[in-house]
Amino acid sequence: MKSIVYKHNIPRKFIKKKIVGFEKLFKNNFNLILNNIDKEKNTFHILSKKYNFNFIKKELNKFKKFKQIAIIGMGGSILGSEAIHDFLKHKIKKKIFFIDNLDSEKLSLLTKENLNKILFIVISKSGETIETISSLFFLKILKKDAKNLILIAEKTNNILHSLSKKLNIHFVEHKKYIGGRYSVLSEVGILPSYLFGLDIKEMRKNIREHLKSYKINFLKESVLTLSSLLKNSNKKNIVFLNYSSKLNKFLFWYQQLIAESLGKNDNGFFPVISETPKDHHSLLQLYLDGPKDKIFYIFSIKEKKTSFLKINNLTKKSNFLHNKRLNEIKIAQKEALIKSLKKKNIPFREIVINETDEKTIGRLFSYFMLETAMIGKILKINPFDQPAVEEVKNFTRSILK
Repeated sequence: MKSIVYKHNIPRKFIKKKIVGFEKLFKNNFNLILNNIDKEKNTFHILSKKYNFNFIKKELNKFKKFKQIAIIGMGGSILGSEAIHDFLKHKIKKKIFFIDNLDSEKLSLLTKENLNKILFIVISKSGETIETISSLFFLKILKKDAKNLILIAEKTNNILHSLSKKLNIHFVEHKKYIGGRYSVLSEVGILPSYLFGLDIKEMRKNIREHLKSYKINFLKESVLTLSSLLKNSNKKNIVFLNYSSKLNKFLFWYQQLIAESLGKNDNGFFPVISETPKDHHSLLQLYLDGPKDKIFYIFSIKEKKTSFLKINNLTKKSNFLHNKRLNEIKIAQKEALIKSLKKKNIPFREIVINETDEKTIGRLFSYFMLETAMIGKILKINPFDQPAVEEVKNFTRSILK
């Protein structure tokens, strides 16, 4: 059984035309990625077996004693760890806190814990992310020779690196050539995963092989189709219909990946996360009968079987639920929606996840990073920068000075 099943249902009529040279652009860019994957200083080196981490597991073992871990970061510095945690929560025995916003109430609640018993992992690629640095100072955990603190940032003259040298705090270098939203399989996501107690070798195992055989054809078809839709149609909104709570944080990670990678020069998809079947009762009317400007991505996980519902003829109207499982009901709701989407000729993709283990989450990350970057390359959008974000950061600093 395949750990992940990818399906397409995007009718050809939505692809009015393909830009001349699309297939050639795909082939050239894909081969370029594969040919350079073992070379450092390019983003997709993170998929290489030759990737070397800027940490040594033996040096991290002193931190494994902590039963509570707090991760402080923003965007790509923390979303990957949150996605891993929620997907593999059944394997994690420690209590994990995530500080992913400038939230004084959440930070104040954390200060009521015994902070000396919490391992803090602070992550910022630039080493100067305002929200991350502010949260760090708010918690008052900085002290010389701190034994419960790990700082991850670029090794430049930035705040976090300077603090690590001044206070003798454990520091791990964030590679300059890997942007935040592509960093989950680097030190940024793998170091926390190791301290969660997960198998980091499995998480990165065979991620390149996952793209072989039929998945290459699916990747190619996906990239060409989505590139054409983005260029030539009004389908500019992607709705992630999520049928599993284990995927909520993964979809927030994927949302950032699409938004920051492709949202440039008046281009881009607008990704929206929709929890189902809950949203069947609030947004489904709009989805099915509203503006036809959306593509739907349907995500689900094959869940463990729950106990049967026992109706026992309490009322004839509910007998159709007798001897049904909760996950069986949810699957029926998903299949009903798919049937309606097909009837109304609404484009959608379906991703079914059959395994919830380290290998599967690694494959999910690698596939969607590659697909998104390839769309950017074909449409001549730089998928690795975020100039508008940097502008707001600069405005914020000027206001605070």
